Amino acid sequence: MTEPLPDPALVVLVGPSGSGKSTWAAERYRGAEIVSSDDLRGVVGSGRHDLAASVEAFELLERIVAGRVRRGLTTVVDTLGLDPVRRGQWVGLAREHGLPAVAVAFDVVPELTRRRNAGRDRPVPARVLAQQHKAFRDLDLSAEPWDRVVTVATGSAPEPRPTPAEPSQAKAGFDVVLQVSRFPWGEDPAGWLRDIALAADEVGFAGLALMDHLIQVPQVGTAWEPIPEPWVTLGMLAGLDTRLRLGTLVTPVTFRPPGITAKTVATLDVLSGGRAFVGVGAGWWEREHLAFGLPFPPRAERLDLLESGIETMRALWAAGTKGYDGERVSLPETTAYPRPVHDVQVVVGGGGERRTLRIAARLGDACNVASAVVAQKTEVLRRHCEEVGRDPAEVAVTVLDLPVVGRDRDDVWERVERLRGRTAASTYASRHHAGTPAQQRERYLALAEQGVSTVFVALPDLTGPDAVLEAGGLLP
Repeated sequence: MTEPLPDPALVVLVGPSGSGKSTWAAERYRGAEIVSSDDLRGVVGSGRHDLAASVEAFELLERIVAGRVRRGLTTVVDTLGLDPVRRGQWVGLAREHGLPAVAVAFDVVPELTRRRNAGRDRPVPARVLAQQHKAFRDLDLSAEPWDRVVTVATGSAPEPRPTPAEPSQAKAGFDVVLQVSRFPWGEDPAGWLRDIALAADEVGFAGLALMDHLIQVPQVGTAWEPIPEPWVTLGMLAGLDTRLRLGTLVTPVTFRPPGITAKTVATLDVLSGGRAFVGVGAGWWEREHLAFGLPFPPRAERLDLLESGIETMRALWAAGTKGYDGERVSLPETTAYPRPVHDVQVVVGGGGERRTLRIAARLGDACNVASAVVAQKTEVLRRHCEEVGRDPAEVAVTVLDLPVVGRDRDDVWERVERLRGRTAASTYASRHHAGTPAQQRERYLALAEQGVSTVFVALPDLTGPDAVLEAGGLLP
Protein backbone atom coordinates (compact mmCIF):
# COMPACT_ATOMS: atom_id res chain seq x y z
CA MET A 1 0.00 0.00 0.00
CA THR A 2 1.19 3.51 -0.82
CA GLU A 3 2.17 5.43 2.30
CA PRO A 4 -0.84 7.57 3.29
CA LEU A 5 -0.70 11.32 3.17
CA PRO A 6 -0.65 13.22 6.49
CA ASP A 7 -4.05 14.29 7.72
CA PRO A 8 -4.72 17.10 8.60
CA ALA A 9 -2.47 18.79 6.02
CA LEU A 10 -2.33 21.45 3.34
CA VAL A 11 -2.40 19.54 0.05
CA VAL A 12 -1.64 21.46 -3.15
CA LEU A 13 -2.50 19.80 -6.45
CA VAL A 14 -0.10 20.53 -9.31
CA GLY A 15 -0.74 19.61 -12.92
CA PRO A 16 -2.06 20.71 -16.33
CA SER A 17 -5.75 20.95 -17.15
CA GLY A 18 -7.28 17.51 -17.62
CA SER A 19 -4.68 15.70 -15.52
CA GLY A 20 -7.32 14.37 -13.09
CA LYS A 21 -6.71 16.62 -10.09
CA SER A 22 -10.36 17.32 -9.28
CA THR A 23 -11.39 13.69 -9.70
CA TRP A 24 -8.54 12.53 -7.49
CA ALA A 25 -9.47 15.03 -4.77
CA ALA A 26 -13.19 14.22 -4.87
CA GLU A 27 -12.48 10.51 -4.37
CA ARG A 28 -10.39 11.12 -1.25
CA TYR A 29 -11.61 14.24 0.53
CA ARG A 30 -14.84 15.86 1.62
CA GLY A 31 -16.22 18.59 -0.59
CA ALA A 32 -15.72 21.16 2.19
CA GLU A 33 -12.00 20.31 2.31
CA ILE A 34 -11.41 21.05 -1.39
CA VAL A 35 -10.90 24.68 -2.43
CA SER A 36 -11.30 24.80 -6.21
CA SER A 37 -10.58 27.86 -8.33
CA ASP A 38 -13.01 26.57 -10.99
CA ASP A 39 -15.82 26.22 -8.45
CA LEU A 40 -15.15 29.71 -7.11
CA ARG A 41 -15.33 31.12 -10.65
CA GLY A 42 -18.80 29.65 -10.72
CA VAL A 43 -19.62 31.48 -7.49
CA VAL A 44 -18.43 34.95 -8.52
CA GLY A 45 -18.84 34.59 -12.29
CA SER A 46 -21.16 33.08 -14.85
CA GLY A 47 -19.74 29.56 -14.55
CA ARG A 48 -16.72 27.40 -13.70
CA HIS A 49 -14.89 28.44 -16.86
CA ASP A 50 -15.59 32.18 -16.69
CA LEU A 51 -11.97 33.36 -16.90
CA ALA A 52 -13.08 36.97 -16.47
CA ALA A 53 -13.92 36.09 -12.85
CA SER A 54 -10.45 34.67 -12.10
CA VAL A 55 -9.18 37.61 -10.04
CA GLU A 56 -12.17 37.55 -7.67
CA ALA A 57 -12.11 33.74 -7.58
CA PHE A 58 -8.47 33.63 -6.50
CA GLU A 59 -9.02 36.32 -3.89
CA LEU A 60 -11.73 34.11 -2.39
CA LEU A 61 -9.53 31.04 -2.71
CA GLU A 62 -6.69 32.66 -0.76
CA ARG A 63 -9.03 33.79 2.02
CA ILE A 64 -10.64 30.36 2.32
CA VAL A 65 -7.29 28.54 2.32
CA ALA A 66 -5.89 30.92 4.95
CA GLY A 67 -8.96 30.54 7.17
CA ARG A 68 -8.93 26.75 7.05
CA VAL A 69 -5.19 26.43 7.59
CA ARG A 70 -5.35 28.80 10.59
CA ARG A 71 -7.88 26.41 12.13
CA GLY A 72 -5.68 23.36 11.48
CA LEU A 73 -8.11 21.82 8.98
CA THR A 74 -7.19 19.68 6.02
CA THR A 75 -7.23 21.90 2.93
CA VAL A 76 -6.86 20.68 -0.65
CA VAL A 77 -5.99 23.47 -3.10
CA ASP A 78 -7.38 22.48 -6.50
CA THR A 79 -5.88 24.84 -9.08
CA LEU A 80 -3.23 24.32 -11.74
CA GLY A 81 -0.64 24.86 -9.01
CA LEU A 82 1.91 25.98 -11.60
CA ASP A 83 2.59 29.43 -10.11
CA PRO A 84 5.77 29.20 -7.97
CA VAL A 85 4.94 32.38 -6.04
CA ARG A 86 1.57 31.07 -4.92
CA ARG A 87 3.08 27.69 -4.04
CA GLY A 88 5.66 29.42 -1.86
CA GLN A 89 2.97 31.44 -0.09
CA TRP A 90 0.94 28.31 0.62
CA VAL A 91 3.95 26.45 2.03
CA GLY A 92 4.73 29.47 4.23
CA LEU A 93 1.13 29.56 5.47
CA ALA A 94 1.25 25.87 6.39
CA ARG A 95 4.56 26.35 8.23
CA GLU A 96 3.18 29.30 10.17
CA HIS A 97 0.24 27.29 11.47
CA GLY A 98 1.95 23.93 12.01
CA LEU A 99 0.34 21.92 9.21
CA PRO A 100 2.31 19.55 6.96
CA ALA A 101 2.58 20.89 3.40
CA VAL A 102 2.17 18.31 0.64
CA ALA A 103 2.47 18.80 -3.13
CA VAL A 104 0.74 16.22 -5.32
CA ALA A 105 2.08 16.38 -8.89
CA PHE A 106 -0.02 14.83 -11.66
CA ASP A 107 2.38 13.44 -14.25
CA VAL A 108 -0.07 12.52 -16.97
CA VAL A 109 0.90 12.00 -20.63
CA PRO A 110 -0.11 14.98 -22.82
CA GLU A 111 -2.17 12.79 -25.14
CA LEU A 112 -4.53 11.89 -22.30
CA THR A 113 -5.05 15.48 -21.18
CA ARG A 114 -5.68 16.52 -24.79
CA ARG A 115 -8.37 13.84 -25.18
CA ARG A 116 -10.02 14.88 -21.90
CA ASN A 117 -9.80 18.54 -22.87
CA ALA A 118 -11.40 17.92 -26.25
CA GLY A 119 -14.43 16.34 -24.57
CA ARG A 120 -15.16 19.38 -22.40
CA ASP A 121 -17.88 21.91 -23.09
CA ARG A 122 -15.32 24.70 -22.77
CA PRO A 123 -11.93 23.23 -23.79
CA VAL A 124 -8.69 24.99 -22.94
CA PRO A 125 -7.03 26.34 -26.10
CA ALA A 126 -4.40 23.90 -27.40
CA ARG A 127 -1.68 26.55 -27.15
CA VAL A 128 -2.50 27.19 -23.49
CA LEU A 129 -2.55 23.49 -22.67
CA ALA A 130 0.85 23.05 -24.30
CA GLN A 131 2.22 25.91 -22.18
CA GLN A 132 0.86 24.22 -19.06
CA HIS A 133 2.64 20.97 -19.94
CA LYS A 134 5.91 22.82 -20.51
CA ALA A 135 5.58 24.63 -17.18
CA PHE A 136 4.91 21.31 -15.46
CA ARG A 137 7.96 19.66 -17.09
CA ASP A 138 10.15 22.56 -15.90
CA LEU A 139 9.05 22.17 -12.28
CA ASP A 140 11.43 20.91 -9.59
CA LEU A 141 9.17 20.50 -6.57
CA SER A 142 11.93 18.66 -4.71
CA ALA A 143 13.82 21.97 -4.53
CA GLU A 144 10.89 23.62 -2.74
CA PRO A 145 10.32 23.30 1.04
CA TRP A 146 7.46 20.79 0.92
CA ASP A 147 7.17 18.25 3.72
CA ARG A 148 6.31 15.70 1.10
CA VAL A 149 6.07 15.57 -2.69
CA VAL A 150 3.96 12.85 -4.28
CA THR A 151 3.86 12.12 -7.99
CA VAL A 152 0.66 10.63 -9.35
CA ALA A 153 1.01 8.87 -12.68
CA THR A 154 -1.99 7.95 -14.81
CA GLY A 155 -4.31 5.72 -12.79
CA SER A 156 -2.38 5.78 -9.50
CA ALA A 157 -2.82 7.82 -6.34
CA PRO A 158 -1.96 7.72 -2.62
CA GLU A 159 -4.73 7.75 -0.05
CA PRO A 160 -4.94 10.48 2.61
CA ARG A 161 -5.17 7.67 5.17
CA PRO A 162 -4.98 3.88 4.86
CA THR A 163 -8.22 2.13 3.96
CA PRO A 164 -7.52 -1.61 3.81
CA ALA A 165 -9.83 -3.74 1.72
CA GLU A 166 -9.92 -6.43 4.40
CA PRO A 167 -9.75 -6.06 8.19
CA SER A 168 -6.22 -6.59 9.48
CA GLN A 169 -5.61 -9.21 12.11
CA ALA A 170 -4.38 -8.19 15.55
CA LYS A 171 -1.73 -10.28 17.21
CA ALA A 172 -2.75 -12.96 19.68
CA GLY A 173 -3.66 -11.66 23.13
CA PHE A 174 -4.96 -8.30 21.90
CA ASP A 175 -8.58 -7.36 22.48
CA VAL A 176 -10.96 -4.41 22.49
CA VAL A 177 -13.40 -3.76 25.36
CA LEU A 178 -16.35 -1.37 25.17
CA GLN A 179 -16.32 1.14 28.01
CA VAL A 180 -19.76 2.65 28.68
CA SER A 181 -19.43 6.08 30.25
CA ARG A 182 -22.72 7.78 29.35
CA PHE A 183 -26.23 6.45 29.83
CA PRO A 184 -28.95 8.12 27.70
CA TRP A 185 -31.31 5.28 28.56
CA GLY A 186 -34.64 7.12 28.47
CA GLU A 187 -37.59 5.37 30.11
CA ASP A 188 -36.11 1.84 30.06
CA PRO A 189 -32.70 1.81 31.78
CA ALA A 190 -32.47 -1.98 32.11
CA GLY A 191 -33.55 -2.54 28.52
CA TRP A 192 -31.07 0.04 27.21
CA LEU A 193 -28.20 -1.56 29.14
CA ARG A 194 -29.21 -5.03 27.99
CA ASP A 195 -29.30 -3.96 24.34
CA ILE A 196 -25.90 -2.27 24.61
CA ALA A 197 -24.32 -5.41 26.07
CA LEU A 198 -25.94 -7.74 23.53
CA ALA A 199 -24.82 -5.50 20.66
CA ALA A 200 -21.26 -5.42 22.03
CA ASP A 201 -21.22 -9.20 22.24
CA GLU A 202 -22.73 -9.58 18.77
CA VAL A 203 -20.05 -7.55 16.98
CA GLY A 204 -17.15 -9.09 18.89
CA PHE A 205 -16.11 -6.75 21.70
CA ALA A 206 -14.16 -8.77 24.25
CA GLY A 207 -15.81 -7.16 27.24
CA LEU A 208 -17.79 -4.30 28.73
CA ALA A 209 -16.43 -1.89 31.32
CA LEU A 210 -18.22 0.79 33.32
CA MET A 211 -16.89 3.96 34.89
CA ASP A 212 -17.16 4.14 38.67
CA HIS A 213 -18.27 7.67 39.54
CA LEU A 214 -20.93 9.07 41.84
CA ILE A 215 -21.64 12.10 39.63
CA GLN A 216 -21.24 12.21 35.87
CA VAL A 217 -17.81 13.66 35.09
CA PRO A 218 -17.63 16.93 33.11
CA GLN A 219 -15.45 15.31 30.43
CA VAL A 220 -18.45 13.16 29.47
CA GLY A 221 -21.65 15.03 30.30
CA THR A 222 -23.55 17.15 32.80
CA ALA A 223 -23.88 16.47 36.50
CA TRP A 224 -27.62 15.74 36.23
CA GLU A 225 -27.19 12.97 33.69
CA PRO A 226 -27.61 9.45 35.11
CA ILE A 227 -24.55 7.39 35.99
CA PRO A 228 -25.42 4.08 37.69
CA GLU A 229 -23.56 2.30 40.46
CA PRO A 230 -21.36 0.00 38.37
CA TRP A 231 -21.23 -3.22 40.38
CA VAL A 232 -25.02 -3.45 40.68
CA THR A 233 -25.23 -2.81 36.94
CA LEU A 234 -22.57 -5.39 36.11
CA GLY A 235 -24.44 -7.93 38.23
CA MET A 236 -27.48 -7.43 36.01
CA LEU A 237 -25.38 -7.77 32.85
CA ALA A 238 -23.80 -10.98 34.20
CA GLY A 239 -27.23 -12.62 33.83
CA LEU A 240 -27.21 -12.13 30.05
CA ASP A 241 -26.07 -14.87 27.71
CA THR A 242 -22.85 -13.25 26.48
CA ARG A 243 -19.13 -13.94 26.43
CA LEU A 244 -18.26 -10.42 27.62
CA ARG A 245 -15.70 -9.83 30.33
CA LEU A 246 -17.21 -7.47 32.91
CA GLY A 247 -15.57 -4.94 35.17
CA THR A 248 -14.81 -1.32 36.01
CA LEU A 249 -12.39 1.19 34.61
CA VAL A 250 -11.76 2.28 37.24
CA THR A 251 -13.01 1.92 40.82
CA PRO A 252 -11.50 4.51 43.22
CA VAL A 253 -10.18 2.89 46.39
CA THR A 254 -11.65 5.84 48.28
CA PHE A 255 -15.25 4.78 47.57
CA ARG A 256 -15.40 1.42 49.35
CA PRO A 257 -13.31 -0.53 51.85
CA PRO A 258 -11.12 -2.89 49.80
CA GLY A 259 -12.53 -5.95 51.54
CA ILE A 260 -16.01 -5.04 50.30
CA THR A 261 -14.67 -4.54 46.78
CA ALA A 262 -12.99 -7.95 47.00
CA LYS A 263 -16.30 -9.53 48.00
CA THR A 264 -18.17 -7.70 45.23
CA VAL A 265 -15.71 -8.71 42.50
CA ALA A 266 -15.60 -12.33 43.66
CA THR A 267 -19.41 -12.50 43.58
CA LEU A 268 -19.51 -11.05 40.07
CA ASP A 269 -16.88 -13.55 38.95
CA VAL A 270 -18.93 -16.47 40.26
CA LEU A 271 -22.21 -15.21 38.79
CA SER A 272 -20.62 -14.57 35.39
CA GLY A 273 -18.73 -17.85 35.21
CA GLY A 274 -15.25 -16.34 35.54
CA ARG A 275 -15.61 -13.17 33.45
CA ALA A 276 -14.93 -10.45 36.05
CA PHE A 277 -12.04 -7.99 36.16
CA VAL A 278 -11.46 -4.91 38.28
CA GLY A 279 -9.80 -1.62 37.45
CA VAL A 280 -8.66 0.28 40.53
CA GLY A 281 -7.24 3.73 41.01
CA ALA A 282 -6.48 6.34 43.63
CA GLY A 283 -9.45 8.56 42.73
CA TRP A 284 -9.12 12.13 41.50
CA TRP A 285 -12.38 14.10 41.72
CA GLU A 286 -12.85 15.81 45.06
CA ARG A 287 -16.37 17.06 44.27
CA GLU A 288 -18.01 13.64 44.23
CA HIS A 289 -16.34 12.63 47.48
CA LEU A 290 -17.53 15.71 49.33
CA ALA A 291 -21.03 15.45 47.86
CA PHE A 292 -21.41 11.91 49.18
CA GLY A 293 -19.74 12.45 52.53
CA LEU A 294 -16.57 10.52 51.66
CA PRO A 295 -13.08 11.52 52.83
CA PHE A 296 -10.73 12.75 50.10
CA PRO A 297 -7.22 12.52 51.56
CA PRO A 298 -4.12 13.98 49.88
CA ARG A 299 -2.74 12.16 46.83
CA ALA A 300 0.08 10.42 48.70
CA GLU A 301 -2.43 8.92 51.15
CA ARG A 302 -4.73 7.85 48.32
CA LEU A 303 -1.83 6.03 46.66
CA ASP A 304 -1.11 4.32 50.01
CA LEU A 305 -4.76 3.22 50.02
CA LEU A 306 -4.41 1.92 46.46
CA GLU A 307 -1.42 -0.18 47.40
CA SER A 308 -2.96 -1.60 50.57
CA GLY A 309 -6.31 -2.06 48.81
CA ILE A 310 -4.90 -4.32 46.09
CA GLU A 311 -2.97 -6.28 48.71
CA THR A 312 -6.19 -6.76 50.72
CA MET A 313 -8.16 -7.98 47.71
CA ARG A 314 -5.49 -10.47 46.73
CA ALA A 315 -5.29 -11.79 50.29
CA LEU A 316 -9.08 -12.35 50.40
CA TRP A 317 -9.12 -14.07 47.01
CA ALA A 318 -6.37 -16.53 47.97
CA ALA A 319 -7.11 -20.07 49.11
CA GLY A 320 -7.70 -20.90 52.75
CA THR A 321 -8.94 -18.98 55.77
CA LYS A 322 -5.76 -18.43 57.77
CA GLY A 323 -4.62 -14.98 58.82
CA TYR A 324 -2.62 -12.74 56.52
CA ASP A 325 0.34 -10.60 57.50
CA GLY A 326 1.69 -8.62 54.56
CA GLU A 327 3.75 -5.52 53.88
CA ARG A 328 0.92 -3.02 54.44
CA VAL A 329 -2.01 -5.22 55.50
CA SER A 330 -2.69 -7.57 58.40
CA LEU A 331 -5.91 -9.64 58.56
CA PRO A 332 -6.79 -12.03 61.41
CA GLU A 333 -8.48 -14.37 58.93
CA THR A 334 -9.26 -14.59 55.21
CA THR A 335 -12.63 -16.30 55.33
CA ALA A 336 -14.12 -14.95 52.09
CA TYR A 337 -16.60 -17.13 50.22
CA PRO A 338 -17.39 -17.45 47.41
CA ARG A 339 -13.89 -17.28 46.01
CA PRO A 340 -13.45 -16.06 42.41
CA VAL A 341 -13.62 -18.94 39.95
CA HIS A 342 -10.63 -17.64 37.98
CA ASP A 343 -7.66 -15.33 38.53
CA VAL A 344 -9.32 -11.91 38.48
CA GLN A 345 -7.32 -9.38 36.49
CA VAL A 346 -6.45 -6.23 38.45
CA VAL A 347 -5.93 -3.22 36.18
CA VAL A 348 -4.20 -0.30 37.88
CA GLY A 349 -5.43 2.99 36.45
CA GLY A 350 -3.07 5.93 36.05
CA GLY A 351 0.36 6.66 34.63
CA GLY A 352 2.14 8.33 37.54
CA GLU A 353 5.72 7.25 37.00
CA ARG A 354 7.03 7.36 40.56
CA ARG A 355 4.25 5.65 42.51
CA THR A 356 1.35 4.42 40.36
CA LEU A 357 3.41 2.46 37.83
CA ARG A 358 5.51 1.03 40.65
CA ILE A 359 2.31 -0.19 42.37
CA ALA A 360 1.25 -1.76 39.06
CA ALA A 361 4.64 -3.43 38.72
CA ARG A 362 4.45 -4.90 42.22
CA LEU A 363 0.78 -5.80 42.58
CA GLY A 364 -1.12 -5.34 39.30
CA ASP A 365 -1.87 -7.60 36.37
CA ALA A 366 -2.13 -4.60 34.05
CA CYS A 367 -1.82 -0.83 34.05
CA ASN A 368 -3.98 1.57 32.07
CA VAL A 369 -2.14 4.54 30.52
CA ALA A 370 -2.80 7.22 27.91
CA SER A 371 -2.36 6.01 24.34
CA ALA A 372 -0.22 9.02 23.41
CA VAL A 373 2.53 8.03 25.86
CA VAL A 374 2.45 4.24 25.65
CA ALA A 375 6.12 3.83 24.78
CA GLN A 376 7.29 6.13 27.58
CA LYS A 377 5.06 4.57 30.26
CA THR A 378 5.90 1.02 29.15
CA GLU A 379 9.59 1.72 29.57
CA VAL A 380 9.04 3.14 33.07
CA LEU A 381 6.87 0.13 33.97
CA ARG A 382 9.58 -2.22 32.73
CA ARG A 383 12.19 -0.56 34.96
CA HIS A 384 9.90 -0.78 38.00
CA CYS A 385 9.26 -4.47 37.29
CA GLU A 386 12.99 -5.15 37.20
CA GLU A 387 13.50 -3.25 40.44
CA VAL A 388 10.84 -5.26 42.28
CA GLY A 389 12.03 -8.55 40.76
CA ARG A 390 9.08 -9.19 38.46
CA ASP A 391 9.01 -10.21 34.80
CA PRO A 392 7.63 -7.21 32.82
CA ALA A 393 5.69 -9.64 30.66
CA GLU A 394 3.48 -10.39 33.68
CA VAL A 395 2.04 -6.83 33.68
CA ALA A 396 -0.08 -6.01 30.63
CA VAL A 397 -0.44 -2.50 29.22
CA THR A 398 -3.94 -1.21 28.42
CA VAL A 399 -5.24 2.13 27.14
CA LEU A 400 -8.53 4.03 27.25
CA ASP A 401 -9.50 5.43 23.84
CA LEU A 402 -12.32 7.88 23.04
CA PRO A 403 -12.54 7.75 19.24
CA VAL A 404 -15.02 9.50 16.98
CA VAL A 405 -15.96 6.82 14.45
CA GLY A 406 -17.84 7.60 11.25
CA ARG A 407 -18.88 5.54 8.26
CA ASP A 408 -16.87 7.70 5.86
CA ARG A 409 -14.97 10.97 5.84
CA ASP A 410 -18.13 13.09 5.57
CA ASP A 411 -19.82 11.24 8.44
CA VAL A 412 -16.70 11.58 10.60
CA TRP A 413 -16.71 15.36 10.26
CA GLU A 414 -20.43 15.65 10.79
CA ARG A 415 -19.90 13.89 14.13
CA VAL A 416 -16.96 16.13 15.01
CA GLU A 417 -19.09 19.22 14.40
CA ARG A 418 -21.93 17.81 16.49
CA LEU A 419 -19.71 16.87 19.42
CA ARG A 420 -16.97 19.47 19.60
CA GLY A 421 -18.86 22.21 21.48
CA ARG A 422 -16.54 25.21 21.85
CA THR A 423 -13.41 23.21 21.02
CA ALA A 424 -11.81 23.89 17.63
CA ALA A 425 -12.78 21.20 15.13
CA SER A 426 -9.19 20.25 14.29
CA THR A 427 -8.28 20.02 17.98
CA TYR A 428 -11.31 17.88 18.80
CA ALA A 429 -10.72 15.61 15.78
CA SER A 430 -7.09 15.09 16.75
CA ARG A 431 -7.84 14.55 20.43
CA HIS A 432 -10.47 11.92 19.59
CA HIS A 433 -8.63 10.30 16.67
CA ALA A 434 -11.61 10.98 14.40
CA GLY A 435 -11.72 8.50 11.54
CA THR A 436 -13.41 5.60 9.84
CA PRO A 437 -13.49 2.08 11.30
CA ALA A 438 -10.65 1.06 8.98
CA GLN A 439 -8.49 3.89 10.28
CA GLN A 440 -9.25 2.93 13.89
CA ARG A 441 -8.28 -0.68 13.16
CA GLU A 442 -4.91 0.37 11.80
CA ARG A 443 -4.32 2.58 14.84
CA TYR A 444 -5.14 -0.25 17.22
CA LEU A 445 -2.81 -2.58 15.37
CA ALA A 446 -0.06 0.01 15.83
CA LEU A 447 -0.83 0.09 19.57
CA ALA A 448 -0.65 -3.70 19.66
CA GLU A 449 2.79 -3.51 18.07
CA GLN A 450 3.82 -1.21 20.93
CA GLY A 451 2.83 -3.89 23.43
CA VAL A 452 -0.73 -2.84 24.29
CA SER A 453 -2.90 -5.85 25.18
CA THR A 454 -6.33 -4.19 25.53
CA VAL A 455 -7.95 -1.03 24.21
CA PHE A 456 -10.95 0.20 26.21
CA VAL A 457 -13.14 2.08 23.71
CA ALA A 458 -15.53 4.77 25.00
CA LEU A 459 -17.68 6.25 22.22
CA PRO A 460 -18.32 10.00 22.76
CA ASP A 461 -21.59 9.75 20.81
CA LEU A 462 -22.94 6.50 22.25
CA THR A 463 -26.73 6.73 22.14
CA GLY A 464 -27.87 3.15 21.83
CA PRO A 465 -27.12 -0.31 20.42
CA ASP A 466 -26.99 0.92 16.82
CA ALA A 467 -23.95 3.01 17.67
CA VAL A 468 -22.26 -0.09 19.11
CA LEU A 469 -23.08 -2.12 16.00
CA GLU A 470 -21.62 0.59 13.78
CA ALA A 471 -18.48 0.81 15.91
CA GLY A 472 -17.95 -2.94 15.58
CA GLY A 473 -16.16 -2.22 12.32
CA LEU A 474 -13.15 -0.91 14.24
CA LEU A 475 -12.39 -4.31 15.74
CA PRO A 476 -9.18 -5.83 14.31
